[in-house]
Amino acid sequence: MRLVNRMIELTSGDILIGGVTVLKREPSDLRREIGYVIQQVGLFPHLTISANIGVVPRLLGWDKDRIARRSAELLDLVGLPDEMGERFPSQLSGGQRQRVGVARALAADPPLMLMDEPFGAIDPINRDHLQNEFLRLQAAIRKTVVFVTHDIDEAIKMGDRIAILREGGELVQYDTPNEILAHPVDDFVARFVGADRGLKRLALTRLADIDLITATCVKSGEGVGSARHGLANGTGLASGTGVVLVDGEGRPLGEVTADRLAEGTVTAADARQIGPTVTTTVTMREALSLMMTDSLRPLLVLDADGRVAGYVSIELINRALHSEASHARRSSLHPDPARRDPVTEAQ
Repeated sequence: MRLVNRMIELTSGDILIGGVTVLKREPSDLRREIGYVIQQVGLFPHLTISANIGVVPRLLGWDKDRIARRSAELLDLVGLPDEMGERFPSQLSGGQRQRVGVARALAADPPLMLMDEPFGAIDPINRDHLQNEFLRLQAAIRKTVVFVTHDIDEAIKMGDRIAILREGGELVQYDTPNEILAHPVDDFVARFVGADRGLKRLALTRLADIDLITATCVKSGEGVGSARHGLANGTGLASGTGVVLVDGEGRPLGEVTADRLAEGTVTAADARQIGPTVTTTVTMREALSLMMTDSLRPLLVLDADGRVAGYVSIELINRALHSEASHARRSSLHPDPARRDPVTEAQ
C-alpha cells in the first residue's frame, strides 16, 4: 500500500492509477487523491469529528461552508447522527471511530481507497456489522478499493478479486473468490482458505443469483386448475414442496395440501402454516443452515416485496455449486485473452 501512495518508493516496476504512473505525480498531491483507512483509525484527538473529516478538504483549499456540508453528508452516509460532528474521538466507541475513519478517507471523493485491516481491531459482532455497512456504502459510491486483511473469510466477503501473497511478498494466486475456493493453485492456498472452502463458496452466492424451484401458487378464493396443472408438470408437491396459497399481490397466506386441491376453490381457512421462509438476498450458506434446523425441507423464498419467488432445496444448492465449479474450471482452462490483469499491469 505504501508503494501505491509513494510512502515507499518503487525500486522496480510501475504502478498506474487511471493509466498514469504514480512516479510522475508529486507525492503530496498523489496522497491527497487517495483515501487511506488504517486499523487504529488515526484520528486527531484534539480535533472534533467534523474537523477530522475535513482535514484533506482543508489541505485542498476548500472553503469552510463546503467542508461543513461535506462533513455532514459523510456522517449521514456512514450512519452517524449530525451531533457526532461536535464530539471528540475519545467520546466515540471503537466502531464509531472506524466509521469516522472511512468518512475521512472519502472526504475529498478520491477515486482510490487503501484500507489496511480497517476492521481488525473491532470485536466480531461489530466487525460483521461494519463490513456489511461498508459493502452497502461501496454499492453506492463505487470506489476502487485495495483492502488488506489476514482473514480469508473477510477477503471472500469483501473482495471482487483476491491476491494471496506468500511470505516475502510472492504473489501466489490472484483471482475471484469463487475461483480461489474452487481451484486453489497449490497446497499453500488450499491450507490458507481452509478445509471448509466448499461451505465458504456457499456464502458467495445469493438466492437471487440462482434459478429457484418454481412454486405452484393458487390465489385465495380462485379455482385450483392451474395448481393441478403445475403438479402434473412436476412442480409443487412433486418436487417436495407444497402448493402455496397467495393473496392478490402474490404474498403467501399458507400451504395447501393435495387433498384440498380436490375441491373447486381454496381459501385461507384451507391452508396450513408455511415453515421458515427466506428472502432472495439470503446466501446459499444461510439458506442451508436454516434447512438443517428444519428437517432439510425446502424453503419458500420471497422477493423484496414479500411475494413468492420460488423454493430452494438441498438438491438445488448442490446443483448450483457443481455448476459454478464447472464454469470456474472452464474459465481457468480457457481464459479470456481480452481480460486485463491489473496486478500484472502494476508490476
